[in-house]
Amino acid sequence: MIAISTNRTEYRNDIAEEIRLFLGLAEIVLLEEIDPASAELIFDLQLVQDGYHYAAFAKVTNLEQKEEFTLSEDASPLEKKKLEKRALKLACYHLLKRLYPEVATPWGSLTGIRPTKLFRELSQEGGEQAAREQFLAVFDVSQEKTNLAARICAVQEPFIRAVQTNEIDVYVGIPFCKTKCLYCSFPSEVLGKQDRLTQYLSLLKTDIAAGAQLVRELGLSIRSFYMGGGTPTVLSASQMDELLSFLREQYGNFGLEATVEAGRPDTIDREKLLVLKRHGIDRISINPQTMNDETLRRVGRSHTRADIVRTFELAREIGFDSINMDLIAGLPGETAADMQRSCDAIMRLAPDNLTVHSLAIKRSSTLKKELDDHALASSAQAEEMTQIGARCAANMGMNAYYMYRQKYMSGNLENVGYALPGKECVYNIDMMEETASILSHGAGTMTKRVFYGQNRIERLPSPKDVPTYLAKLDRLIAEKEAFFR
Repeated sequence: MIAISTNRTEYRNDIAEEIRLFLGLAEIVLLEEIDPASAELIFDLQLVQDGYHYAAFAKVTNLEQKEEFTLSEDASPLEKKKLEKRALKLACYHLLKRLYPEVATPWGSLTGIRPTKLFRELSQEGGEQAAREQFLAVFDVSQEKTNLAARICAVQEPFIRAVQTNEIDVYVGIPFCKTKCLYCSFPSEVLGKQDRLTQYLSLLKTDIAAGAQLVRELGLSIRSFYMGGGTPTVLSASQMDELLSFLREQYGNFGLEATVEAGRPDTIDREKLLVLKRHGIDRISINPQTMNDETLRRVGRSHTRADIVRTFELAREIGFDSINMDLIAGLPGETAADMQRSCDAIMRLAPDNLTVHSLAIKRSSTLKKELDDHALASSAQAEEMTQIGARCAANMGMNAYYMYRQKYMSGNLENVGYALPGKECVYNIDMMEETASILSHGAGTMTKRVFYGQNRIERLPSPKDVPTYLAKLDRLIAEKEAFFR
């Protein structure tokens, strides 16, 4: 157990995330919550103010680290909070770097989900070169990752400039899967009796109808549509047809693009693909995660490499010309050679998008519970695998266009989406860069409202589990209406 002693407890979670860069899944608590004798390490983080001058002190064992900054007299409360948090995090990071020099931290002290969003904000404040310098010198981000952030921001720029203040993305969540994968922590249910799914779809329509009415009343326009999960294609062809017909009826159109995560090939057939095509779905995902049959069995995927190839070719035959495929670098038991074999197989299929994920060991996953039973890649091996994925994308003519990070990622790395020019997913950019509002329907989803020109975003989550969502739907609908008005 790791303990934090600090005079600024409002930043406890930010400090904890900094510690987890080095100590992974360690339990982290405030010192006052436990018997100090039970702590393996105690991190002492103190922020001292003298007028407009601040000093952050981090101590552990016999090591101490200090970070200083000075506020301008006209600094806003938001700027003050941002700099306070940054000073404490940097003091903690540099202390940990001295304590654990062997730990790979390619993103330096950055712990947030959206490093590209930070790079863009810094570029807007002082230009791209200044943003690069801050990434390298202040946050200790590697040159490679700094370059990656800069390239992605450049690709995203025309999409972000095009966002109109009256536009909104629509997301629909189908939180059901055929089986639960070893590494998965998504709040999805393994599909059992159809009555739970039938009930969910019925009330989901109520949620959608209320949202569409709100969109009409507020004069909003749909920018993009995305159906994710779970695995949306656990729905039967008739269920998918009925749901998409209802969505069309309520919203009128799907905007610039319409994506459905077809996901697992063991849930896809010709009839379902034809339904998607008929309803104007122009982008789908067929996600193998790996093209190695042994690994697929190990992680609980009930399909084979041959199933993936067959499903992909069927989708092409039906006319889908924007297909994404996902790979996960660092799956249990896999090596760089396995990743290369997966990439070679992907290149033969030639998808339009490739998303390369780094394995994240989530607390609620089966993998976390069985961690001692699985061989996992080292930080260096995980980095090598992501580089193989990046070369695969480049060989297919793709550019990196969006990125995000998660907690407990192998090698402290990132997830990167690559796309052929013109095949970038608008929703992925909007969602990750938080440049457009999102109206979400379904359990485990997140509705966001962007307040343009105010540097403010508000979020409204829906209940993660299906029973709670169903029980509280009326209240959730009322909250969403108040949220946007």
